Amino acid sequence: MRTVRFGVIGCGVMGREFASAAARWRHLPDMRVRPEIVAICNRTLSPRRIDWFTTHVPQIRQVTDDWRKLLDNPDVEAVYAAVPHNAHREVYCAAIDAGKHLLGEKPFGIDKEANAAILKTAADHPGCFVRCVSQFLFIPAVQRIGRMLEEGAFGRIIEANVGFLHGSDLNPNKPINWKRTATVNGQYGCMGDLGPHVMSLPIRAGWRIRSVRAVLSNIIKERPDGDGGTAACDTWDNATLLCEAADGVSDDVFPLTVRTQRISPGQTNNWYVEILGTRASVRFSTRQINTLEILEYDGGEQSWRYIDMGHEVAYPSITPRIHQFG
Repeated sequence: MRTVRFGVIGCGVMGREFASAAARWRHLPDMRVRPEIVAICNRTLSPRRIDWFTTHVPQIRQVTDDWRKLLDNPDVEAVYAAVPHNAHREVYCAAIDAGKHLLGEKPFGIDKEANAAILKTAADHPGCFVRCVSQFLFIPAVQRIGRMLEEGAFGRIIEANVGFLHGSDLNPNKPINWKRTATVNGQYGCMGDLGPHVMSLPIRAGWRIRSVRAVLSNIIKERPDGDGGTAACDTWDNATLLCEAADGVSDDVFPLTVRTQRISPGQTNNWYVEILGTRASVRFSTRQINTLEILEYDGGEQSWRYIDMGHEVAYPSITPRIHQFG
């Protein structure tokens, strides 16, 4: 088994999640490579950020507050970067230019110009593996939906609805953070942050968006700044999009609604998808992550079934499907 030596840029929540996933790689017995984190970088080398890594990842040999020094490290073959959106272009392009493989967080750029620059840099370095991943696609129920799409099981698609709903910003006294600031997050607000997750399945299905109508809401316009004052929230809290989509195989047109919301009362972390077709329909939500609702129609009774999907994962695991993986 070959070891791929990683550097982590950004030691916040997602950096720790990546390190934790790397530590659990032994759950996947058929993998021919394994990750090893040998370097970390964070803007501030505070114990709150760094000590967790050095305690739990003893293979770390470089700790720096300069991501350029990490990229200069010949021991680092690949980079996982979890930085604010306004840093994507500089960090991602530099990593690829340095010959490092890159796993980056969405949305790959604060705006279209930045995204185009990152994609061009990746195209100019075909030997570099450059990816962004959404775990939504690997949930067993979503894997089943993906297979149905590949097999054409839905017939003609009548309508589809996808969304990602949070209630985390309902409290107006929640202090501001960078995702509520356009200069750091991007003007797209919740669409750039939550939208890539929501659109991962439609893109994978080959659906093409022909037109978009949108209602965008900036509900809470200022928040506490953490220093006794207030700061402007100038990004969109909620977005509801009505799209005209075309099936990539048949070219049939159907309505697609896309909802990304940070102020959705009662919602903790709700990804959902609903596809209605002439031969089959499905509904799924992470609120009931083991359950897939499915209706298959052959001219008889129209009835929904509820299937307990268990935990059969996309890649072989040491965990049986009747047990919860992770």
